[in-house]
Amino acid sequence: MLRTQKFRPFLFGLSALALAACAQTGTAPDAAVTEAAPEAASARIAKGNLVIEGVPDASAELKERLTRYENVRGHGFQDWTGEGGILISTRFADVSQIHEVRFPGGARRQLTFYTETVGSADVSPAGGAFLFAKDRGGDEYYQSYRFDLGNGEITQYSEPGSRNGSALWADDGSVVAWARTSAGDPNNDILIANPADPASRRVALEGEGAIGPVDWSADGKALLLQRYVSVAKSHIYSLDVASGTLTEINAGDEVAYSGASILADGSVLTVTDKGSEFQNLVRIAPDGTMTNYTADIGWDVSDWALSPDEKTVAFTLNENGLGTIRLLDVASGHVRPGPTLPVGIASGLVFSPSGAQIGFTFNGATSPADAWSFDIATLNLTRWTEAETGGLDPKSFLSPEMMTYTNADGMDIPAFIYTPEGPGPHPVIISIHGGPESQARPTFTSTYQYWAKELGIAVIVPNVRGSSGYGKTYVSLDNGLNRKKSVEDIGALLDWISAQPQLDASKVVVHGGSYGGYMVLASMIDYGDRLAAGVNIVGISDFKTFLENTEGYRVDLRRVEYGDERDPAVAAFFDEISPLKNASKITKPLFIIQGFNDPRVPYTEAEQILSAVKANGVKAWFMMAMDEGHGFRKKSNREAQREAETLFLQDVLGID
Repeated sequence: MLRTQKFRPFLFGLSALALAACAQTGTAPDAAVTEAAPEAASARIAKGNLVIEGVPDASAELKERLTRYENVRGHGFQDWTGEGGILISTRFADVSQIHEVRFPGGARRQLTFYTETVGSADVSPAGGAFLFAKDRGGDEYYQSYRFDLGNGEITQYSEPGSRNGSALWADDGSVVAWARTSAGDPNNDILIANPADPASRRVALEGEGAIGPVDWSADGKALLLQRYVSVAKSHIYSLDVASGTLTEINAGDEVAYSGASILADGSVLTVTDKGSEFQNLVRIAPDGTMTNYTADIGWDVSDWALSPDEKTVAFTLNENGLGTIRLLDVASGHVRPGPTLPVGIASGLVFSPSGAQIGFTFNGATSPADAWSFDIATLNLTRWTEAETGGLDPKSFLSPEMMTYTNADGMDIPAFIYTPEGPGPHPVIISIHGGPESQARPTFTSTYQYWAKELGIAVIVPNVRGSSGYGKTYVSLDNGLNRKKSVEDIGALLDWISAQPQLDASKVVVHGGSYGGYMVLASMIDYGDRLAAGVNIVGISDFKTFLENTEGYRVDLRRVEYGDERDPAVAAFFDEISPLKNASKITKPLFIIQGFNDPRVPYTEAEQILSAVKANGVKAWFMMAMDEGHGFRKKSNREAQREAETLFLQDVLGID
């Protein structure tokens, strides 16, 4: 029985051996690192763990201006230690670690002390220990650990050199199941062990694809597994732990599932888009009959958790980007509202051991994340932590406005806009999310607040075609040969901006990471005459080279979304839309930011587009962190990135 729905698809990541070799020697890829003077703009220089080109030093005044925004600190609810305390993740030094809070408003007692991020913790149903994972330098080769809450002893129970995830306690806390893979292998194996005894580790299933555990039966004899194929397709299986027999539930379905739980009567509770545009909470009886509890709601069910007595499901709805809580009575099917929350996003629901309370993380557009809980019977809320805002007045933070704009095909594209005070016209940053099957939601970001409040820049965050949260048709509109449809939506947004008197259409910068980085490059090629500059963070610069160099256990998953480069028609299309092959059309300044250990988009994607735009004579800034992966997690690196981005924006937009 699923205590709480903590399943995180164990899908993405790589650690190419070539990258690791360079990292171990401390050398920079594809170019020599010199200790040249900062004013030598074209030289590549090293500053600690950063490798940069063209980036000037930030002044003391700028560093001071940014300090408060960089010292905003939130807290994420992780789990209950019992009825009396909780575990949270927060950062006190350079990266997030696990802390214990013994009562609401109590002091945070740090439990893990690493130079790498520890972002989640899962307490044993038997109490006394929790599981956590960490990687090395952002390589996403996660190792799994058991932390003894009694004596603080830490035991690594995963095999060094492997990649591990989706760890799941059995109901009695005696063993853990998890997914494991290795470099170049597209398939996950399922392992089981007593995490206090690594020697007990055994392979329970030689798996296929991105498969991972989602629930144990109460008696520990069966294990539910989910295999992720794409955002539109996944499979659920039941594994007989003793025999290794694997049985698919609702075999033949071509639909998406998100997590699952075995009920006492053999039914399976899950979230699926079967028969609907949206992800619904359903119950599948042993004979395959499906009961849909949320069919009339019309929004995706996101996080969900089943109570220990199997009577109640708490779930969140993604309502146009917001995250509200609902409660389902499993027997009657009745859905009732959860607690009344401020405008924002609730996530990560976790029932307490008795089932009387639910813990969660709440994040609002004007309030950093904090750990909360509520009483199931009364819905009374308890706030466990209060985020620090770096000395900034939270009342001064800007709330984004939900809006839509019309694209060339007559569709309404949803977006959020942060508008600075004053009449304008304001410069604009278009911030494009990654994924592409992701969604921009109005969570708190000190970066957007800084851009709007301190630099006077309007920030527009669109959910272009291909974004999730608006139905399964919408999320598929950019698949395969429709890839440029999402880019066209940026062109339509530029049209909208030009019609707004409070916005300056001559000063627009595109900014995005990962797939959003590809969108930045593609926008600069297609709409360069309407843009001032672009900021590309860990972005794809050529789909063919990306698919050739991303790790083996990711490539099939990405082919489903982007297309198979081995198909001549797809390969020709990739050549047609490749930013690298069209780099001669990039004529405006470009800032490229990359993590050297990036397991998703290899650093070579950044290096090749950098070389190409420099060959055009285009102003190109470059920053690579040798101790980071797919984005910067360490505070010191994030500070350097924000300082450099500010200098770049001031330069290309002509602002102070």
